[in-house]
Amino acid sequence: MKNILITGIPQSGKTMLLRKLATVFKEFNATGFYTQEIVKDGARVGFEMFNLSGDGRVIAHTDFKSKVAVGRFKVDVKTFEKFMEEILGDEKKVNIYFVDEIGKMECFSKKFSKKIVELLNSEKPVIATISEKGTGLIADIKKRSDVRLIEINPVNRDLKLKELTLLIRDLLIE
Repeated sequence: MKNILITGIPQSGKTMLLRKLATVFKEFNATGFYTQEIVKDGARVGFEMFNLSGDGRVIAHTDFKSKVAVGRFKVDVKTFEKFMEEILGDEKKVNIYFVDEIGKMECFSKKFSKKIVELLNSEKPVIATISEKGTGLIADIKKRSDVRLIEINPVNRDLKLKELTLLIRDLLIE
């Protein structure tokens, strides 16, 4: 199973774990993105998406005007898609993908939904975080025979980092 999906409740450390793994395997021609909350005066007001080099774009915010929303956050689907295509576009040079996250916000993008299935179907490993709950594409991806679902929590995430590092290393040297 070349695709590894990291799941867990919100705030369990999925993104932090994915970022650590991406750093460990960066020299293997890794590409991908991670998301981060935007906090203002102690309140979450949006989400920013970063490539593995640290360049970022705001993809959702309470101040945005958009018909697409997840809770109180309005999603800028066009900015998300454009940045995602820049990051995941050149497949020839890539040996491993890191994607944070396959969730409701990202699945509003038909381009993302198509791209994530393409990546999962490719020969190259995909390491992704995935929403603990979800229907449609999220549920379908979890049922795939070529994915290993790893559930993390604040107690086991350091142990899972070691386990996943060994798993990914083995995938890359096969």
